[in-house]
Amino acid sequence: MADSAETDWVSRFADEVISEAERRAPGKPIVCASGLSPSGPIHLGNLREVMTPHLVADEIRRRGLECRHLLSWDDYDRFRRVPAGIDPSWAEHIGKPLTSVPAPPGSTFANWAEHFKAPLVTALAELGVEYDPISQTEQYTSGVYREQILTAVRERAGIDAVLSRYRLKQAAESEQAADDYFPYKPYCDLCERDLTTVTAYDDETTELAYTCECGFGETVRLAEHDRGKLVWKVDWPMRWAYEGVIFEPSGVDHHSPGSAWIVGGQLVGEVFGGQQPIGPMYAFVGITGMAKMSSSKGGVPIPADALEIMEAPLLRWLYARRKPAQSFKIAFDQEIQRLYDEWDSLGRKVAAGQAQPAELAAYNRAVSTAAGPLPATPHPVAYRTLASVVDITTGHAEQTLRILRDLDGVEALDEVAPRLGRAQRWVELHLPADQRTRVRESPDQELLDSLGQDEHKALRLLADGLDDWTLEGLTALVYGVPKLQAGLPVDAKPTPEMKTAQRAFFTLLYRLLVGSDTGPRLPTLLMAVGAERVRKLVGA
Repeated sequence: MADSAETDWVSRFADEVISEAERRAPGKPIVCASGLSPSGPIHLGNLREVMTPHLVADEIRRRGLECRHLLSWDDYDRFRRVPAGIDPSWAEHIGKPLTSVPAPPGSTFANWAEHFKAPLVTALAELGVEYDPISQTEQYTSGVYREQILTAVRERAGIDAVLSRYRLKQAAESEQAADDYFPYKPYCDLCERDLTTVTAYDDETTELAYTCECGFGETVRLAEHDRGKLVWKVDWPMRWAYEGVIFEPSGVDHHSPGSAWIVGGQLVGEVFGGQQPIGPMYAFVGITGMAKMSSSKGGVPIPADALEIMEAPLLRWLYARRKPAQSFKIAFDQEIQRLYDEWDSLGRKVAAGQAQPAELAAYNRAVSTAAGPLPATPHPVAYRTLASVVDITTGHAEQTLRILRDLDGVEALDEVAPRLGRAQRWVELHLPADQRTRVRESPDQELLDSLGQDEHKALRLLADGLDDWTLEGLTALVYGVPKLQAGLPVDAKPTPEMKTAQRAFFTLLYRLLVGSDTGPRLPTLLMAVGAERVRKLVGA
């Protein structure tokens, strides 16, 4: 049983869900749910739709209770528009179910929906998310919802009355006009599109007549018809009742007056005899450095993009540590280094027993699930250090290992995997070209010849001090040289004037080593370049 003193949001929701499940369906598995439409790339904002119930369901499992996390793929939704970059001829598929639309050009997947589902399926496995997938195409076309559809059609007047409370005069329900409202939309048997209009329906025989904009029309028995679906505002509450959902979050767009969440909360009981789930509203997820991602990927980053540059526990932590109603950002720019510093600092606090209860809970949810721990880097060298090293070495394995051995006692690159690989991908994908480090091949003789006596003395002091080949020794050296020149001990507290002198010395070193005024942290850079090459490049 989890510690009841934990104050994190996940534990509080788990308490509420368990209590509600005992009231509604005692003895049955607790049901949490998510829903995603594979109409295009499923981005990091959409991931919150899955991570929020996952974390709650996982906490319930940690307490020894049976809990199902249903992930409904809304792959029977209509194809609405052709995205930028796709052959305009795909417009002929507008109105078809997503599973009936060919995958984008060059894809190896069977259809449009499968193409966009696949990257998330892979990412969820890496993130340790356990769920039961449900294809709405399979549910509808196999007749699973047949009784629920007949119920909705039979109660169409009542549904229309609920919708009319929110319907604006300027904008009638998009499915059909209010006067002849029908909650079921057939897909045309000829063109497969939903450009259909129900023209007649017999409640006794369930005979339904429809016509399509393509010119086709037919009469079917709804009690046997499996080529259509309930409109969204009816479909969602139908599923709540059918699946017995206790917990399902939704985005802010679902909580405005007349939205599917608000309307569904009334229809689920009045029409389907169910109850609305506990449903927190979740805020948007932002991206830092998105402009770079947009230029290279052509769209908003997806979870697979994030997992290229960060380990799964860090990504889980970003979703676990913030309440659903709190927005947050995921870093693709240099902010990722600060995020990793914060993550590593938390890890040290946890190891030392100094983490607050909510911090500890979020950390534990990030590094493990009820099924066990997630893969972790055995020797977690700072991400910013790894990024600097792979930038300087351009990923050369032997050079990287040499530096990491000197820096932090790393004996094999496996010790720093998978973090090293993530840092390398970040450098390759997201470090701007003008910030990449290129160590000079030969001394800048023109610059060396222009230096004064004091600057040459500083460079000799540096070269003479390179014998202490540790990160701490090199740090003390680069900060200490200007102090020694000023006749001060290396441990003297720096004055504003001394800080100015240190910055000038650092700039000189960067220009001599990498031909720029800035670069990676100097101790790391010196370690990467090597003592003999440093002496050569500074002319000492």
